Formats: sequence, structure tokens, C-alpha cells
Amino acid sequence: MNVAPPRSALVEWLLRPPRPITTTTVFLITAATGIAQLIHPALFDRFCRAPDRVAAGEWWRLGTAMFFQDGWTAGLLFNLVILLVFGAIAERVLGRWRWVLLYFGCGLFGQVVSYLWLRSTGAGNSMCVAGLVGALTIAALRAPDRFGPRRPARPILYAVPALAVFGAIFHDNHGLPVLLGMAVGYPLLPRDRPEPRT
Repeated sequence: MNVAPPRSALVEWLLRPPRPITTTTVFLITAATGIAQLIHPALFDRFCRAPDRVAAGEWWRLGTAMFFQDGWTAGLLFNLVILLVFGAIAERVLGRWRWVLLYFGCGLFGQVVSYLWLRSTGAGNSMCVAGLVGALTIAALRAPDRFGPRRPARPILYAVPALAVFGAIFHDNHGLPVLLGMAVGYPLLPRDRPEPRT
């Protein structure tokens, strides 16, 4: 008789209701646009964050750039994986409307910073996920027993803001979205429910 292997506690936690519908929806849209870009490479030039085109009035590129990938196949696969992993966890911790606000707010902020400060051409959803990572870090630091990693790994959480600051100093466009996710995530985090009295 075949016995199914036991699922990990994390998998069980992620699969119980409510399901990560928002993460799944954004994942499918991002996968579809990424695959379309691989089939028709001209789509990247049409929708990426191109500083000269944005300066010419095509501001909508700062939004569409969140759905296309400057890393092409490797970038698409990597960004889809981190979206699925961190997105599902963030949706469970933060809830759907906070997820949407942080994902797209931090992503748009990262695109604007990349345009105004770095003047770089590019696209990708990794800065969106960076915002979720920032918010999850705050959640884990504020409620370590509920959301944080096991005790020996908890000091790793302090590396997230340190690496974000380091990245921003050296012109990596992911650092500031992480810090924004931490700053915005703090007041948005759902409050812990008080334990019922016995």
C-alpha cells in the first residue's frame, strides 16, 4: 500500500483556506506576458522602462514594466519562482488588499526610482517582490514566534535591511523597494488577535 509522504508545515499552512488567489492571479498574468515577450521580443521594447520614451510622455511604461522581464528566460523563471514563494507567504500574512498595495506600490516606486535616479532601461517584477520581502521582514521581527523563522535563524532577518541599504548605496534598484515595504508594511500589518480568556 502506497502512503503519501507527509507535507511540510509550511506547505500545509499555505494550502489551507484562504488560498493565495491574488498571488496566483498575478503569477499567471506575469507568466503570460513573459511568455509573450519570449515569443515576440518586440514586446519588450514596446512596454519596458525606457527613460527616453518615459521622458517623451509614455509614463504608462512605469506600470507595464512590472509585467515584462529584462532577464528574458532566466529572469522570467527566477522572478516567477520568487513571486510564487514570497507572494504566497505574504498573502497569508498580510491579506489580499495589503498584498496588492505593497506589491504594486513598491514595484511602481522602484520603477520610478530606476527612471529618475538610475536612468536605466529595464523591466521586471522583482522590485514588486522586494516590497513584499520588506513587509514580511517587519512581520517576522514584530511577531517572531508567529511569523519568524526558528530561533537560530532569526538574526538573518536583520541582514535584510542591511543588504537593502547596502544595495541602495551601490545603485541596486531593489534596496529602496525593500525599505519602502518595511516602512509601509509596519502600520499595515494586521494586529495580533488577543488570546481568548479562559
